[in-house]
Amino acid sequence: MGVTGFRGRVVALAVLIATAVVAVLVVVSHVLLSQVIDADANALAHSRAEAVAANVTVRKGHVALIEGGNEALDTVAWVYADGHLVDGLVPGDVRDRVEALADSGRSQSTTVGNYLLHAQPIPLEGHHVVAVVRVDLTPYETSEQRSLAMSLILGGISILLAGVVARLVVGRALRVVHEMAALADDWGEHEPGRRFDLGVPRDEFGELGRTLDRLLDRVDNALADERRLTDEIAHELRTPLTALRGEAQLAQLSGHQVAPEAVLTEVDRLNTAITTILSAARTRIGAGTRCDLRAAARQAIAGRSIELAVPADVDVAVAGELVVAVLSPLLENALRHANARVQVTARVEPQGAVIDVLDDGPGFDPAEVDRVFEAGVTSGDGHGLGLAVVKRLAASAGVAVRAVADGHGRVEVTFPTPEEIA
Repeated sequence: MGVTGFRGRVVALAVLIATAVVAVLVVVSHVLLSQVIDADANALAHSRAEAVAANVTVRKGHVALIEGGNEALDTVAWVYADGHLVDGLVPGDVRDRVEALADSGRSQSTTVGNYLLHAQPIPLEGHHVVAVVRVDLTPYETSEQRSLAMSLILGGISILLAGVVARLVVGRALRVVHEMAALADDWGEHEPGRRFDLGVPRDEFGELGRTLDRLLDRVDNALADERRLTDEIAHELRTPLTALRGEAQLAQLSGHQVAPEAVLTEVDRLNTAITTILSAARTRIGAGTRCDLRAAARQAIAGRSIELAVPADVDVAVAGELVVAVLSPLLENALRHANARVQVTARVEPQGAVIDVLDDGPGFDPAEVDRVFEAGVTSGDGHGLGLAVVKRLAASAGVAVRAVADGHGRVEVTFPTPEEIA
């Protein structure tokens, strides 16, 4: 319905424009034709009057015609000399007007009914001579009416053709849109990764195809991002749930109650994971947001056997919860791969406050150092999602994270400082 309405509006607009153009052309052509016809009629009247004047002379003191007896001219040309008709037969319906023109003695024209009357003075010494001629306008008016009717007919045909052509052109153009829509629907069902791939745009529909390709890419990326988020949530919740289940099974087998401390610890881990992914992942840097980096690092360590070498009085422009959320998975990863030692150090550089999470394990493979934060990439047991969560959280708040291949485990986390935000 929408496409039909759009096509109808385009066709209506084309017909309206064609009608306006045809109307202007018909009016202009009719005016020009009227002027041409009037000029032709006047030219004929002048020629006829000059032909009559050429035959007028003076004989023995009287005005007479050199050639007489032309009955055809008698009904359309009359000669008046000194106020008297000397040649021609004046019809009664125009007699008064003819005599008035003859008496005026001036060259002038007037229209009476379907006739043009023209008076032409004839210079003859001692006499007042005027030739009056009549031109029948009926053929001219008939030609003008036929021309107008023909113009209207041709204009109507032009308007009709404009509407038909506009409908065909718009229908052909919209057929491309229909085909694109059908292809998109079919891809959505069977091949969601397909694209139009129309190449370099050559017209508006090429631009539309390229825009839709980019839109489909963004939708595909958003869906993939949601899938990764689901995997990350599952990964982060699996560890504390597994620990809780193990404690419950152990208590069931031993006949003892589950230690409250163990339950609370794992529940806290669950709560931290949920809060981290669903809240901290949406955190953005805001004016006035800051925390003490050393205090936040201590909270992230939370009793683990990790050395802390972070200077005091270093503030970063992110919430303390986000610092903990970013560092915790990195510390767990370092503990899992370290031989005996894990250390957290910090330094202040122009680009921000940099924390290094160091371990004495084998470190990162130089060939894989750029992919360690991708979901599914792991150097040991597990699903490789912990570092992907770190990357997501860091990107959400403008925090830079990178792995360094220097023979041991090393991850650099650069937090923005309040001075940078300001």
